[in-house]
Amino acid sequence: MDDPQEELRGGRLLLESETTPAQDEELWTDDDGADHTGWFCVSTNPFPCPAAGCTFVAEFMTAAHLILVWEQRDDPNLLRHAQRAKEVHRNPRVVPYETSFGPSASYYTWEASGRPVHGVRGK
Repeated sequence: MDDPQEELRGGRLLLESETTPAQDEELWTDDDGADHTGWFCVSTNPFPCPAAGCTFVAEFMTAAHLILVWEQRDDPNLLRHAQRAKEVHRNPRVVPYETSFGPSASYYTWEASGRPVHGVRGK
């Protein structure tokens, strides 16, 4: 560049008129097929999925739209997650899980799978 002021005049901004994902995102599923009836989950005030454009509204602590369940009511990880929900004013309540609530996943299976969360990309 011969003119040193050329750099200071600004650049150009290119906007795409339509953005499409490179590939469709698939939600993680708990493949063990276990019946978690009678396990425990954390019911909360309704809150929206944080993924852009997703209309899912959760009423339980979830991961990838699956209700996280624990076998024991006093599981330290269940209590820790309930405490975090309390800190953000979601009114958590530990309740026995029922299949009518929706699909579930064992917290420990979810954790062993790398803790996938809908709409949040890994590093």
